[in-house]
Parts: sequence; C-alpha cells; structure tokens
Amino acid sequence: MKYSMILVAGLFVAGSTMAADDASTNPVTEDGSVKITWQEPKKFRDVKSSGEVQSRYENRMFETLTKELNKQASKSLKANQKLELVVTDVDLAGDVRPTFGATANDLRIVKEIYPPRMTFSYQVLDGDQVVIAGDEKLSNLNFMNDIRPVNDKPFMHESRLLTQWFDKQVAPKL
Repeated sequence: MKYSMILVAGLFVAGSTMAADDASTNPVTEDGSVKITWQEPKKFRDVKSSGEVQSRYENRMFETLTKELNKQASKSLKANQKLELVVTDVDLAGDVRPTFGATANDLRIVKEIYPPRMTFSYQVLDGDQVVIAGDEKLSNLNFMNDIRPVNDKPFMHESRLLTQWFDKQVAPKL
C-alpha cells in the first residue's frame, strides 16, 4: 500500500512537470504595446548562456528585447495599436567558447564573424484589425562598426537589430 501511494505521488509530480514543460515551450513576453511569442527557444541557433542558469538567461534575454523594442515602438504606435511578433530563431552576437578550467564559466566571444541574427513574423494590430504584417530574417553583418554610444547593456546588438528594423520597416508605414 505504501509503495502504491509513492508511485501515485510520483506520477502526479511527473505529470505536472510535463505540463509545465509544455507551457514553457513557447514563452510570451509583453511590455506596453509589444507582445513577443518565442516559438520553441530550445531550437534557436544560439542563445547559450556563458555562466548563468540557461532558463534564467533566456528569460532575461526575452524580457530585455521586449522592453527595448517597446521603448522604440511606443514612439510610433498609436494608443490602440499593438505590435505582435512570433520569433522562430535567434542567433546572438558572438559565440560561446569553453575556458577549459581557466574559469568556472564559459566566455561569449564577440567578433565580426558572429553577427546577431533573428527570424520572426510580425503584425501591427489596430484594435482587432491587422494594419501591417510580414516575415523578417534580420542580420547585421556590420554590427561591430555601427556608430553608437559606448555602453555595456545586455543584448545591445540584438536590441539594436530590432529597433533599427522597426524604425526602417514598420514606423514609416504607420
């Protein structure tokens, strides 16, 4: 009897863990007038953490990029408009390299040969009506040479990729 109760409890725990995994396969972040669905981040080309817990790193990246895009989008979107993205791939600037015991963490090396890339579909909604929609495959091969203020913001190259895309592709059509 005791073993069957333990078995039943184990099944409940396993079932709830699987349900939680299904819910987190496509996380959604929202900030102001921007909503981003991150479609299957485990399949993204490169969102590897160099020293932080992977899930925490991904969540921080999702939140940061959503917040930065909202800062830019809120300047052009009207009060009743909303920008929605479904991101299908991310390749962060740089590449994670092992340190082979020199430090406890790996290092992300940022060089010109590792540009930021992002693939997504988007739509701008005015209420329930779609105003603009499309698919994008962004990359900035010149990301190391862009004129920009010196800063050490996290995900600055990816944030810039999204905000420049918004300014050039979406804002003029609004």
